[in-house]
Amino acid sequence: MKIVVDAFGGDNAPGAVIEGAALAQKEFGVGIILTGDENIIKEYIDKNGLTFSDLEIIHTTEVISMHDEPTSLLKTHKNSSMALAFGALVDGKADAFVSAGSTGAVVVGGTLMVKRIKGVKRPALASLIPSPDSSYLLMDIGANAECRPEMLQQFGIMASAYMQKVEGRENPTVGLLNIGTEDTKGGELQKEAYKLLSEAPINFVGNVESREMPKGICDAVVTDGFTGNIALKLIEGTVITLFKMLKGVFYKNIINKLAAGILKKDLYSIKGKMDSSEVGGAILLGVKKPVVKAHGNSDAKAIKNAIKQAKYIYEGKVIESISEGLSALTQED
Repeated sequence: MKIVVDAFGGDNAPGAVIEGAALAQKEFGVGIILTGDENIIKEYIDKNGLTFSDLEIIHTTEVISMHDEPTSLLKTHKNSSMALAFGALVDGKADAFVSAGSTGAVVVGGTLMVKRIKGVKRPALASLIPSPDSSYLLMDIGANAECRPEMLQQFGIMASAYMQKVEGRENPTVGLLNIGTEDTKGGELQKEAYKLLSEAPINFVGNVESREMPKGICDAVVTDGFTGNIALKLIEGTVITLFKMLKGVFYKNIINKLAAGILKKDLYSIKGKMDSSEVGGAILLGVKKPVVKAHGNSDAKAIKNAIKQAKYIYEGKVIESISEGLSALTQED
């Protein structure tokens, strides 16, 4: 299979992107298509001694930035590295897409260029979040600030398909993020979504409170994009702050430093679990082909793992599974 990668998307592009793509090809054996300035890409590859066994470059000097209007991808930035990457996916030159560029532009490109799976009302972004024993999927994390109940029902179906096909969870559990566990809790959106999720062909386990979510009490948690984005950034900020506080404690005096030395290995294992670069990126679920949005500040390891995600989505036939789930829902109606 071939994966097209926007070489000039992200804070650390093109270097980290090119290096990550090289690592991914070596480890996962995928063909790579890089979009961006061919001269800069080739110069970086030669200068850093990188090797590719299967590489194609689609040349352009244009880039869509984080500050550009996302819809400009379709018009004023239609020749940007991201737009050409989406073009390669749509034309069948690539099987999956990865970019660390503008989130809004990725959502626009996925929705309007790749197109939605039949029956999907709105594609949504989903991200794996580490938990004490494993991880869980949070969806939506920002693609749709406002949602209707039927959209949350579809998020549940899409999240379930991903966790089953990519993460190997048998009959994955799906919860609805809410302010209480009772089915009467929340606003009209949550109450109606609860009913619809209960009727969906998934293992819905009811409402999940935010304090329980980090424990990984279910395989996937669905919510509207506004709430999901706040929850995601709160988790990220809490983790960063906690480790800074721990560092302050361990460097407080000589005794604490000695204790830190003893615990160093275990502390690093916890930090490794919470490392976002291990995850790769967010997945735009609901579109006809695999689209992965890597974090804007992704390093080479994060890009490599984002490519791995794209590969697993394609090989796991997640798109087909989502289509089947939506068809089953329609038949029940």
